[in-house]
Parts: sequence; structure tokens; C-alpha cells
Amino acid sequence: MLLAVLGFAAVTQVQSTEADDTYSGLRQEDLVQVLNGLQSAAQRAENDIDQLEQAQAGLLNNADSREAAIARAREQADALGVLAGTLPATGPGIRVVVTDESGQIGIDQFLNALQELRDAGAEAIELNDAVRVVAQTALDDGGAAGEPGRVIVDGQQLSQPYVIDAIGDPDTLATALDILGGFVEQVDLAGGRAVIERLDVVEIATIRDVRAPEYATPVEDE
Repeated sequence: MLLAVLGFAAVTQVQSTEADDTYSGLRQEDLVQVLNGLQSAAQRAENDIDQLEQAQAGLLNNADSREAAIARAREQADALGVLAGTLPATGPGIRVVVTDESGQIGIDQFLNALQELRDAGAEAIELNDAVRVVAQTALDDGGAAGEPGRVIVDGQQLSQPYVIDAIGDPDTLATALDILGGFVEQVDLAGGRAVIERLDVVEIATIRDVRAPEYATPVEDE
């Protein structure tokens, strides 16, 4: 083992000596050129490393930007889906239960209720767990204008008790319906009764199909 170690040391020394002899016979000008060449090579290597690091940072930034753009697009799609009624929604809000023993409550009262809720910031509205109220929602009484006792929403006739679910700030929504001359008073005057319940969680499951606009087209960005 000792001889092997000594032999390895001898070979290493010889190689080192030979390496040193490579430059030992060079003139000073040649050594300066060699040194300059090594420095240039080192500088090129550093430049390559900088470029690779910049390219890596650019790729990471592009990936982060792409992920951020995708996340924002998803958030916008979810928000538009709730407002357009194409997605289920949940959140705080109110539930209004309306009974009409007199049969005098009709679309006039419900139109006022929907308008008051929208003005109060309702983000999603559902009637009788069956009809999602959106911008295109239409109310009809099925007969002569103002005919009481029949409420038809988007082609579906609602049965009693009428139930209105709305997502938004519970206090604001409840106050909007219960103001002087508002929906609750109109129901009372018609011989019915409206009970408002503030809820921490309102679940609206009814959704609408996406319908392409017939007349409107989006404006392209310039």
C-alpha cells in the first residue's frame, strides 16, 4: 500500500511538472497572450451564464404572468357567471316568504320587489327555487294587464307560497324591501303577508343557459 501511495504521488508530481513545463518555456509576451486568452474565455463564460440566468428569469416571469392572467380570467368568469345566472351562487342574504290568501298579489308587486333588490345590490336572485332572475327575466300575469293572483316568470307560473332568495348584504336588502311604500307594504295592502329572514348563507342552485346575443356585439379593443 505504501509503495502504491508513493507511486501515485510520483505520477501526480510528474504530471504537475509536465503541466508546468508547458508554460515554462514560453516568453513573457506569449504568457501574456495566454493569460489574456484565459481571461477572455472566462469573460465569455460569465456572459453566457448571465444570459442563461436572464433567460431563466424571463421564463419564470412569463410563467408567473401567465398563471396570474389565468387566475384573473377565472375570477372574472366566475363573477360574470354569478351575475349572468350561469353559475350557482352562495353567500349571505335574505329569504322572503310571501303568502297571498286574498289572491291579489301579482306581477306589479314582484316587479317592485326585484327592482328594490337590484337597487340594494343583490348579486343573485332566485324565485321559488325554480327561476333564476337575470337581466332578461320577464314577468307576466298570463292574461289581461294587471290581473292579480297569477305570477309567471320566464314562462313558469309560480305557486304559493312565493319565495324570494337574494344574495347580498342582509340588512341592506331587508331594509330595501321594508321601506315606506316598498314591497312589504304593498303586499300588506293587497291582503298578503311578506316575512323577511336574514341569513348567513343563502344557496341559489338554479342556473340559466348561455344565450348568444341576437343584436349586440362586443366592441373590439383598438
